[in-house]
Amino acid sequence: MPKPRPLLDRLLNAPDLARIVPHLQPDVLHRVIQVCGLEDCAELVALATPDQLARILDIDIWRTRPGRGEEFDVDRFRLWLEVLMQSGAPVAARKLIQLDIELAIAGFARLTSVFDRAAVSPYTTLDGEHVPGRVLNYLPVYEIGGYTIVARVPSAWDAVVDLLVCLDSDYPDYFRRLMRGCVRLSNGTREADGLHNLLPDQDQDMFDLACDRDARRESQGYVAPAQARAFLQAARQLELGGGQPPPSPVARAYFRAIEATPPTGDDPARESRGALPEPTAEAVPADDADAIAGVVEVLREAGVLTEQPRALVASADGESARLGLIRTYIESDAASTAELAYLANTIIAGCSIQGRPFTTREASDAAAAICNLGLENWPEHWRDRDLVTAFQVGWTVLHRDVCLFVAERLIDIAGDISCRDRDIQLRLHVLRRALTQHVRDRAPWRARHALDVIVMLDAPAWAALLALIDECPVIHAAIGASRQSCRAINAQDFEFISENSQIAVVREYVDSLSSALTR
Repeated sequence: MPKPRPLLDRLLNAPDLARIVPHLQPDVLHRVIQVCGLEDCAELVALATPDQLARILDIDIWRTRPGRGEEFDVDRFRLWLEVLMQSGAPVAARKLIQLDIELAIAGFARLTSVFDRAAVSPYTTLDGEHVPGRVLNYLPVYEIGGYTIVARVPSAWDAVVDLLVCLDSDYPDYFRRLMRGCVRLSNGTREADGLHNLLPDQDQDMFDLACDRDARRESQGYVAPAQARAFLQAARQLELGGGQPPPSPVARAYFRAIEATPPTGDDPARESRGALPEPTAEAVPADDADAIAGVVEVLREAGVLTEQPRALVASADGESARLGLIRTYIESDAASTAELAYLANTIIAGCSIQGRPFTTREASDAAAAICNLGLENWPEHWRDRDLVTAFQVGWTVLHRDVCLFVAERLIDIAGDISCRDRDIQLRLHVLRRALTQHVRDRAPWRARHALDVIVMLDAPAWAALLALIDECPVIHAAIGASRQSCRAINAQDFEFISENSQIAVVREYVDSLSSALTR
């Protein structure tokens, strides 16, 4: 892959760049920013439209926490302000006023504290008593437009002050709205008055901002983390012996929201699968279309744009050969492509793998593999098949026959191990207690930290167990290595479980685990 700076130079030297950038999909620009670095992409950012910036910021300034949602990244917001200011305060101000003001308020309120000047200034009472002003802890302070601004993140101070001065001069109405919002979030904690158990203003503001963002992204085909976690949790508890379950209410709500959203030219399913984005649906002159195609080709050559995920691509490798059921199903049901995209999005938003977020390709591969497993285990007395329910069947089988099964067997195996090293023996007891507790909660992956004791007994076994006792169990290369007496393995080498024969391999491996840990 070419180094980022030569790639950026090729893009910046493209003819008519100012006409090309507004027609690119936001996720294309975001990938360029990821590869080349935000600090070096100020010229591209300056050419982006407000809609493009809003879509990019919805992704870029929120930090992903695997399986636990996302949180606002104030350091990334600070960097965005500094990059916008590289084009000058007037340009940055024009970009800012066209974005969601609640986002600006949330960001500025974390970079600064803002007070009405009268509230922090000294004064003299009618009785002649002098009341000193508020002590501002010797941090940088600036007064503008009747407000006192105090730095909370000194490294962003110059950019913040210069931008606010420009807003006060050129866009006074926006400036006052921004400052009033920041003043509200700069207040102290509530007094104990019966309402003090409510969320603080800053937390409530961030909650509202996150909800608005989730609603926007849902209309674009993304899945909110809370909804994703709810769907995956319910999918683990499917009763395969009873009557066919009703459609998932979470999935139904998602598809209703998608159907109710007017078409915009974006294809959320394609975007979620990592497909090559196309220019926007607006009319594009022929010359610009050729120029856009040239830019896209440059990005493809640089590896910035990924090809279609390999999950459903016909090939001769073993993993693709195991996906026959899901491939046949998709070929016979046109609607299944959107369902598979929803499932991949759900995995990205609500699950982790090896303690980290899924990549787009991994999520697509996982969704296909789990659906294939679900189709193979589809109860005979159930009639109408659909891909979302097939995923739930596969997810239930994975949780029951792999994750819980391995955790329960490891509890027994650890209890049978007698080790001369007292520290290892104590840690084995800790492992058994942690696994027992979390198996009872049907979430044994929460005991991942306690599995570290296994590495002292057998490193490949530790890697294999971490992969099997996980939110999304997979078969680690360590299982094959142990069967072939091979000790050199790649920590990232694993395969998704897509058929019952792989579960049989897992059971065979676990049966041999006791001898591996005690030799």
